[in-house]
Amino acid sequence: MAVNFLLKGVIIGFSIAAPVGPIGVLCIRRSLADGRQMGLATGLGAATADAAYGGVAGFGLTVVSSFLVGQRLWLGFLGGLFLCYLGIRTFISRPAGQAAEVRGGGLFSAYLSTLFLTLANPMTILSFVAVFAGFGLAASPDYFSAGILVAGVFIGSALWWLLLSSGVALFRSRLSAGWMQGINRLSGGVILAFGLYSLSTFLFR
Repeated sequence: MAVNFLLKGVIIGFSIAAPVGPIGVLCIRRSLADGRQMGLATGLGAATADAAYGGVAGFGLTVVSSFLVGQRLWLGFLGGLFLCYLGIRTFISRPAGQAAEVRGGGLFSAYLSTLFLTLANPMTILSFVAVFAGFGLAASPDYFSAGILVAGVFIGSALWWLLLSSGVALFRSRLSAGWMQGINRLSGGVILAFGLYSLSTFLFR
């Protein structure tokens, strides 16, 4: 039974993480610019947030989920501002002449930034509720099974980010400075567009 819940959690976590959004673009860009470790740290921040929201849905914490969904406009506004900041910073950044040493502080900063961005989108809870219902995993008082399910969500999400960051990092050594500059501008523009869209939902609600 526990293995069954774990496998279902892995599938849910992987499938929710896989669609490429602003976090995916950010992970790709950081993997190319700073290497697999930085890309993976970026993804693990999102995986932690996915597990947190999966826990809210899995444990049936309706008060918490209702509050977060009720504050989705303000959270989306803050997340949009941060995305705009990241997009502009990425767009104007110049590719390094040589690979920089990845330090713990940089990895932790990458982790925290995507943790915040993912948590700033509480509609993710509704995604988990819908997927859980589709799998026949409606919230239940069986906290052990819910805990196993949430652990599976984290593993599945982390697996996607590991595959993405590792796959993208393989191309890192083959890209010239000109290509990296183009990637910075493209990814920065995409991230900025996501941020502006998030802000527009707040300003024109």
